[in-house]
Amino acid sequence: MYPADSKYFHPAVFTGFLIFLSLVLYTGTAFIVLDKQFPFYQPEYDKNFAVTVVSDNGTPLRSFPDTKGVWRYPVNIKEVSPLYIQALINYEDRYFRFHPGVNPLALVRALFQFLDSGRFLSGGSTLTMQAARILHPHTKDIKGKSCQMFRAFQLEYHFTKDEILNIYLNYAPFGGPIEGVQAASFAYLGKSALELSHAEAALLAVLPQSPSRMRPDRHPDRASRGRNKVLDRMAKFGIWDKSIVKDAKMEKVLARFEPKPMTAPLLARRLKSQGNPFQPVRTFIDPFIQETVADLIYGFTADTPEHTSGAAIVVENKSLKVRAYVGSADFFNNSRFGHVDMVGAIRSPGSTLKPFLYAIAMEEGLIHSESLLVDAPFSFSGYRPDNFTRHFSGPVSASEALCRSLNLPAVDIIDRIGPKFFDTRLRQGGLKLQYPNYQEPNLTMILGGAGTSLEDLVSAYTAFARGGMAGELRFTQNQKIKQKPMLTKGAAYIIRQILEENPRPDLPAGRLFLDRSRQAAWKTGTSYGFRDAWTIGITDQYTIGVWTGRPDGTPSPGQYGRAAAAPLFFSIVDSLPRQYTSPSSIPDTVSRREICWPLGIPASEKYKTGKDPLCHRRRMAWILNNIIPPAFPDRTDELWQPNPVSIMINPETGLRVDIDCPVFNPVKTLIARWPRASEPWLSPELRRKSSIPPFDPRCSSSSFNYADNIKIMGIEDNTIFRPPGSETRLPSVNLMARGGKKNLYWLLNGRLIARSGINETCIYQFKSPGQYQLTVMDQAGNYDFVQFTVISPEI
Repeated sequence: MYPADSKYFHPAVFTGFLIFLSLVLYTGTAFIVLDKQFPFYQPEYDKNFAVTVVSDNGTPLRSFPDTKGVWRYPVNIKEVSPLYIQALINYEDRYFRFHPGVNPLALVRALFQFLDSGRFLSGGSTLTMQAARILHPHTKDIKGKSCQMFRAFQLEYHFTKDEILNIYLNYAPFGGPIEGVQAASFAYLGKSALELSHAEAALLAVLPQSPSRMRPDRHPDRASRGRNKVLDRMAKFGIWDKSIVKDAKMEKVLARFEPKPMTAPLLARRLKSQGNPFQPVRTFIDPFIQETVADLIYGFTADTPEHTSGAAIVVENKSLKVRAYVGSADFFNNSRFGHVDMVGAIRSPGSTLKPFLYAIAMEEGLIHSESLLVDAPFSFSGYRPDNFTRHFSGPVSASEALCRSLNLPAVDIIDRIGPKFFDTRLRQGGLKLQYPNYQEPNLTMILGGAGTSLEDLVSAYTAFARGGMAGELRFTQNQKIKQKPMLTKGAAYIIRQILEENPRPDLPAGRLFLDRSRQAAWKTGTSYGFRDAWTIGITDQYTIGVWTGRPDGTPSPGQYGRAAAAPLFFSIVDSLPRQYTSPSSIPDTVSRREICWPLGIPASEKYKTGKDPLCHRRRMAWILNNIIPPAFPDRTDELWQPNPVSIMINPETGLRVDIDCPVFNPVKTLIARWPRASEPWLSPELRRKSSIPPFDPRCSSSSFNYADNIKIMGIEDNTIFRPPGSETRLPSVNLMARGGKKNLYWLLNGRLIARSGINETCIYQFKSPGQYQLTVMDQAGNYDFVQFTVISPEI
């Protein structure tokens, strides 16, 4: 049966169907041809977005605008609050999910209004049409609208609904150079578009309708009225509860305009090349910690001379995440070189490498925590280091020398283990030092004679919190944990315990800081000429590094590690979020033992009462690998001498005898010797215990000669110096000595005041009255001292 024979067939219906089908085919074919002829502009996500560096929670730290100066942050639907999506679609285009790009009913209504009044009175544009207009601007006449509809059909043809919505979310105008909801949310509201409230979502939904007229920072009243229109519609459609809308209307429009975040400008500048416009560089920066540290550094430099800057970095020990990165004191202050990133600048590290030296010396079996070292003037093959204070302390323990950052003991240790070996160990742990003029590693490296950066020092110091493993700092979220063995677990633990005993400069002497979350193991450093002041340290949770100084390398007199960087370091420590963690357990390779000075070894088991004649002082020491090395051989001995010294004593006279002496039943005696260079600082009792009796007159002279006589000339014990006549200045004295070997060192109350050669004379002018002890010491450790009084002219 043919269709014409059907009682249901009508020729007009068939003709109409053919016409409709032809029209659809023609329209479809025409559209495809036009689509090829006039291709749709594809959003250039690789060019038209600001390169943004964001914090761990997505807050922009700094953005770099696109080539046209527009601030546009990449975002997708999942990164925008559902409240905003609801407000946008229900206010702008309720049938967005259903129409083919153009809403026929709204279009017909707008067309009739145009024919009646000559202009468009109500919006017939869908979100698709608005996205098309953003990417392909057009005129507002019939021709322009037709082009807009054609582009909207193209959008629907080439993209999904979510992709079209993404275009709108990223390109919608929000006033000034701000485009996209994410940029607008941060610029006006200071928060991510994912965190919007009902009122904020409504505000941003209406703003693109008239971005200049309703800019909330300039016209809050207009913005409020526009927002309320959106809220009313959401209540009318039943999308949001009326009580929610009522509360939202009560919120005032409080907006700012900050399109250029500058929370971590130098870190962002450093990481900019790692990102791409549609994928922000995601860091581990904690905005709260970052801003707190930046404020502390800014406040510190406010009271310092011009050109002074500061830098700090805060790293989580466990994850190696960089939580704060402040490269300068004030990014916008040219006089303080705010554009110079001092986190990565190569500078002299001062004494900050000493903890690694002591740890490696322990691993090599040279010292334990209480090994006897000597802080006294000495020449190491022509290199004569001083202490920072120019005072010397004589006998000190390894832990005391490290905490007080004494230079002579450190140079003594690095001379014994070798600078090249020390440099190799640091490089194996990831810390590569730079030496001036391509020099080889030398003794000066331990006092700052090499170059490194704050970043590399903090990375190395993480070893003390990570069982000896130094970690590479993680700036971005695509970095994996990388670490290298810097130290053994036991050595790292012992050094951390020593540095934790270093008292905070902001606490009274002898007072302990009981709050474990605020306790730190820390070390300072000061470069030559006060050019760099450092403090690096660790807490249970963080490793923190602080640098202060002048980026141009000029000196900053009086700005040294303990006075400048340490207070800033502890301000940062105290500001960090409190998080209690249990102390790390003692490694199996670490133990505690009582040792004796001056030998540095345990007391004999025979003397449990504590009267061991070879044990002049008892100390509790941290021991690594159960190795208790003796004290270093005395450097002042031209030939190696045993310690203790075994001698024969005449029991009747107590004088020394030898095999040729006609003495009956001599007694063999052991005498523990203190290093000769430390003797000026010993008490009379200890000097008596350590001294070797003279030979009995009946004996021939011995080959053992422990002292070459040296004598201070022109000053007698208990002399009183006063200015002559009417002289108003304090007196001066001639420093002269007889005897001794090579160079002479003159110390006044332990402070080095002069050097001289044999038979040379120096003049010293006293600066204040008081009780003094003047000591002269030669290269071999021989010494003499006198005590006297200087009286003020007024007395």
